[in-house]
Amino acid sequence: MIEIDVEGEKKEIQKRYRALLKACKPTMEKGDKRLIRQAFELSVDAHKNMRRKSGEPYIYHPIAVAQIAAEEIGLGTTSIVCALLHDVVEDTELTLEDIEREFGKKVANIIDGLTKIAGVFDQTSSIQAENFRKMLLTLADDVRVILIKLADRLHNMRTLDSMPRDKQLKISSETAYLYAPLAHRLGLYSIKSELEDLSMKFTESTTYKLIAQKLNETKIERNKFINEFIKPIEEKLTAQGLSFSIYGRPKSIYSIWKKMKSKGVPFEEVFDLFAIRIILDSPMESEKADCWKSYSIVTDQYIPNPDRLRDWISSPKGNGYESLHTTVMGPKGRWVEIQIRSKRMNEIAEKGFAAHWKYKEQTNENGLDIWIQNVREMLSNPESNALDFLDDFKMNLFTDEIFIFTPKGMLMKLPFGATALDFAFEIHTDIGAKCIGAKVNHKLVPLSYKLQNGDQVEVITSEKQKPKEEWLNFVITSKAKAKIKLTLREYKNQIAEAGKAHLENKLKSLKIPYNPQQLSKICLYFDLNNVTDLHYQVAIGKIDLKELREFQIAEKKQPENNQKNIDVDSFNQLSKLIKSKDSDMLMIGEEVDKINYKLSPCCNPIPGDDVFGFITATEGIKIHRTNCPNAIKLMSNFGYRIVKVKWTEQKEIAFLTGIKITGIDDVGVVSNITRVISSDLKVNMRSITVDSDDGIFEGTLMVYVNDTSHLAILINRLKQVNGVLSVTRFDSEHLNV
Repeated sequence: MIEIDVEGEKKEIQKRYRALLKACKPTMEKGDKRLIRQAFELSVDAHKNMRRKSGEPYIYHPIAVAQIAAEEIGLGTTSIVCALLHDVVEDTELTLEDIEREFGKKVANIIDGLTKIAGVFDQTSSIQAENFRKMLLTLADDVRVILIKLADRLHNMRTLDSMPRDKQLKISSETAYLYAPLAHRLGLYSIKSELEDLSMKFTESTTYKLIAQKLNETKIERNKFINEFIKPIEEKLTAQGLSFSIYGRPKSIYSIWKKMKSKGVPFEEVFDLFAIRIILDSPMESEKADCWKSYSIVTDQYIPNPDRLRDWISSPKGNGYESLHTTVMGPKGRWVEIQIRSKRMNEIAEKGFAAHWKYKEQTNENGLDIWIQNVREMLSNPESNALDFLDDFKMNLFTDEIFIFTPKGMLMKLPFGATALDFAFEIHTDIGAKCIGAKVNHKLVPLSYKLQNGDQVEVITSEKQKPKEEWLNFVITSKAKAKIKLTLREYKNQIAEAGKAHLENKLKSLKIPYNPQQLSKICLYFDLNNVTDLHYQVAIGKIDLKELREFQIAEKKQPENNQKNIDVDSFNQLSKLIKSKDSDMLMIGEEVDKINYKLSPCCNPIPGDDVFGFITATEGIKIHRTNCPNAIKLMSNFGYRIVKVKWTEQKEIAFLTGIKITGIDDVGVVSNITRVISSDLKVNMRSITVDSDDGIFEGTLMVYVNDTSHLAILINRLKQVNGVLSVTRFDSEHLNV
């Protein structure tokens, strides 16, 4: 048993509390210290017998969350009090009424928004999605709920090492899927970057360590380059009488990895590994002029890339972000990104909403207010499926923006890729619902027309128009999607009501009882989500008496069917079967007789890959790679279905995987590739497809390998073939869970 140093821990708690008070000092007013002390003492007492997974006293966590809220987000006393108390209602005997009595209604409301939903989840919805929707309901009234939640999530990610592997995967995937985009939308760029990096540390640990190591190895050389690069700029800025600070910082590991993936290049070929930031200490009235003056100095010294100028000073981003970005050609033929902004702009970029609020009256920037208004509108639409709501909401968190003008010259911001119909819904949901077309720059275009930056758009409507199902294929804003779905659902429910009586009569004629159990089986047979869909399909004639007879015959044959399908009723049994085993882990290669599982075709895992199991409703367990294209969505939305998985020793079993090869289209190069695969390495090949264009070929191969080591040998040998430029493993992109 570990001996606890009680006195040492008490001293450490007091030390951390004093550090918190120091961080709160800039926003503290008279009486605030007493309030913070009261919240701290209540939290210490409530959590006194609790410990974190790491063994530390639990109180370290709320203090750390309050510290992040004060120091890294710049929140005030009310938020610090809420951060200190954010877990007491969920984890201790204290109630919201107790909190309201001690600290008032505002604090109680914020803590209510931060408290997770208790109760049992069902198999068609995700408790995470429901929790998030509840949190957003409070956000509509008070944005501090989300800001404290982000501080909470950041500290959890910083201390995730002590959690079991399946929890690490679930929490980091949920973070990458939702919380990092949310931090981005609220303008918390440094928190966004850290959340992305920490998520990658657990979901892509090998790649993360490799990039971190390479960044460390190149640090001295990089610093030398930065110093050489900024020296002439510093001299000229000083000569112009500008007050400034200038420094270079490496890009985040996640953003480097993203570039490596999108460009298909190794670390060594990612040239813009860092950005140079120029921060001007200029008064409000001369900020813009000083930024452009600095831009002129930089581009006099180094040649800019004309396609890489981004002016977010004249038109700030929707989250309040203001900055000038350009990319210039530096010494040794290396591209360097430059960011130019004032101290005020930098504070907004680092601290997001809290700083935006501080400067709001000076700048009249209301992008975040508009966004919160949009969130309110989304929440006012009754959405039956929390996951649909989450997908629609997430879609607008992490996209670039375009600027569109109305016929009267008013400027509107839309996400990149928005269509004329999205624009119509952005003006007003009723205008969107009645939209039949649009004029873009005075030319008639269809509803699906993708808008470009600077377009002027006039919407054409008709009273006879109604939202259509196909509209969902091209609108991208959450506002448009939510309204279209709501209208279609209302229409569908009306038709389904008529189909209910038809179905009852049809089942009666076949002597099939009309009850929830039977309806659930029919939905499963026809691959439908719910009973409303079943009634609707019957009403429109998609399911008739003949097909219901076929279902009846299939049901009678069911006992003879040896296939190990798992319906919703046995979902919990399967989950218990795995989690009751001594190891609490599915061993691939050992449990075939006991538990039905298969390797998912969307990422084709092979021994040596870092994998997890996902319990499906109808096909047992599917094994996915942790870096599968669909992994983050599955683990974040369905954390309760995740199972720890480990490979056993495989006895020369072949697993299918895909390889993509690009190279110079030269005589004999393809035959050299196939020779290496089939003759030299004795690897079986299922298929090969090669396309050639302007002297460059691209080939995709499906091959059978034993494990990741075997695959690595094959890739290295293929890279040595004369004319081959790159060899990478590839995944399927479709969702197949």
